[in-house]
Amino acid sequence: MKDYILEMDRISKEFTGVKALTDVNFKVERGEIHCLIGENGAGKSTLMKVLSGVYPYGSYRGDIVYDGEVQQFHKISDSVKAGIAIIYQELALFPDLPVYENIFAGNEVMRGGVIDWNRTIVEATKMLNKVKLNVNPETLISDLGVGKQQLVEIAKALSKNVKLLILDEPTAALNENDSENLLNLLRELKQQGITCIMISHKLKEVIAIADKATVLRDGRTICTLDASKGEVIESVIIKNMVGREIEDIYPKRNNKAPGETVLEVRNWSAYDAQLGRQVVKGVNLHIKKGEIVGIAGLMGSGRTELALSLFGNPRSYKLNGQLELNGQPRSFPHSRDAIRAGIAYVTEDRKGDGLFLIQDIKNNVTAANLKGISSNGILNDNEEIRVAERYKTSLNVKAPSVEQIVGNLSGGNQQKVSLGKWLFVGPKLLILDEPTRGIDVGAKFEIYTIMNELIDQGMCIIMISSELGEVLGMSDRVYVMAEGRIKGELPIEEADQEKIMQLATQ
Repeated sequence: MKDYILEMDRISKEFTGVKALTDVNFKVERGEIHCLIGENGAGKSTLMKVLSGVYPYGSYRGDIVYDGEVQQFHKISDSVKAGIAIIYQELALFPDLPVYENIFAGNEVMRGGVIDWNRTIVEATKMLNKVKLNVNPETLISDLGVGKQQLVEIAKALSKNVKLLILDEPTAALNENDSENLLNLLRELKQQGITCIMISHKLKEVIAIADKATVLRDGRTICTLDASKGEVIESVIIKNMVGREIEDIYPKRNNKAPGETVLEVRNWSAYDAQLGRQVVKGVNLHIKKGEIVGIAGLMGSGRTELALSLFGNPRSYKLNGQLELNGQPRSFPHSRDAIRAGIAYVTEDRKGDGLFLIQDIKNNVTAANLKGISSNGILNDNEEIRVAERYKTSLNVKAPSVEQIVGNLSGGNQQKVSLGKWLFVGPKLLILDEPTRGIDVGAKFEIYTIMNELIDQGMCIIMISSELGEVLGMSDRVYVMAEGRIKGELPIEEADQEKIMQLATQ
């Protein structure tokens, strides 16, 4: 008889008439790593919020049986007391506090009614050892990289005697090394008897780590795949996720010869006064009309810094070098100057920098080009709706209307809105920074298809990506960066993962 630590039976959840979950069944055996997968908007995060008490008992239908007992979690602290911990993609840490305070925040080590800081540091060190994070517990969170912050979150969960650890897209913002370290840690926690549920869009990671994988689609349970039976493979996962087979994740496009050079930079450098060092060093690159140029490299290699230095320098770097646009020397003192010149930049941080999450789709789509919906300095509300409807349709944004609040959209649909915002300014050069981070395979295919259509229309694209498969699948040429420098340029016919990694680690 199977030993289930969790059984969620016929869970249904609605939001103002919209069914997010319909009769979902989800079972997890004790001591296994169980991946929860599906397209954006499939209901994965909603299901976990039901389990963790974010959506309290009474706000959904169905039963949660945890550790053999029917549970009624009215708030998050109820699930925490039961031994359930959830770590979200957006980490819940206090950046200006040290590691040890973060690990025991809300779970302080007390002695005689006051916090025992010495004991807290000792216990925090034990938790850090458990997650194999070798840092001083007095280090500020803000001084740690994202990968180490993720480990601090797991240490925080372990300090609460967690039995069931839920991770929502834990590797979305991590480089390949940090991702592999995290997966190895989950394997070790499994050996210690801790059960893990991992939500992930990275199929390679799901295949590498899952004992079982449950697929949700449109708020319903589609199937549970068993790795021991050889069912957790890419073709089976994709077919169940999207309801159809996607033979090629990277859609083909017409291989036209590229046109004239649109952008060229020579000996381009950027100095960050806050960091006190060069973040871009002597870069030479060019991009032609009708091509996608990939920029690969490890986290911290200077890729985003290069993009921002070209896009009107919003971080006020000290710049040196030459920039030519359509054969003419140019400089962009402000991002609005770059926009007027036909350059657009879709940020890697759509929630922090790319979108107004508390505003609706139409406000976001038109935000970068208010003149496009104005007459004599007055905004035309009807024109704003028409523009937003046009991009909602052309980009296949899944939402009931353009008045839907963007913060309530799935990650893939948020990314489409962010893309629509910049397409409305009519760019000739589009810089995409991590264009598919945190979105599912179906939404990725749609983004890639849109990119190909833009290229066919004569646009050119610089694509920064940490996913080597994406770089190889979508680029015409690849530049590889490390330590702020271009370490090599590869035509796509000669590029492979090994060559890129060799250049990225020079």
